[in-house]
Amino acid sequence: MVYWHWLILSAVFAVVELAVPAMVCLWFAAAGLGVAALTWLLPGIAWEYQGALFAVLAVGGVGFARLALARPQPAPGAPHLNRRGESHIGRLFTLDQPIVDGRGRLKVDDTVWLIEGPNLPAGTRVRVSGARGALLTVEPL
Repeated sequence: MVYWHWLILSAVFAVVELAVPAMVCLWFAAAGLGVAALTWLLPGIAWEYQGALFAVLAVGGVGFARLALARPQPAPGAPHLNRRGESHIGRLFTLDQPIVDGRGRLKVDDTVWLIEGPNLPAGTRVRVSGARGALLTVEPL
């Protein structure tokens, strides 16, 4: 095979990657370009070696992409990253404002949270017993 065969194969893989973006055919296209460059520089390479080189470059490219472009896993110390309310379950607080008709507000660190629970006066110690979105459930101690 001559270099332009590899260029055509590389173009076909690039078009397939555009049609079905899976980040796999892109590396096949890059491997084809690598073999095309090598066969252009050294035209006497047997087709068996060209195919083997293409396979090594393609598998190496896909493997490299899987490692380099892998999504990072969430940090083990932040299990409630997108569910902040759950990180407050079990904590104790003192009500700044009373709970009236089952609803109120509670200052937690630097944020004011909506809370639900039994009607309680300001100054009562409460424990957070649950969380639903931005609403904390509290119970008196």
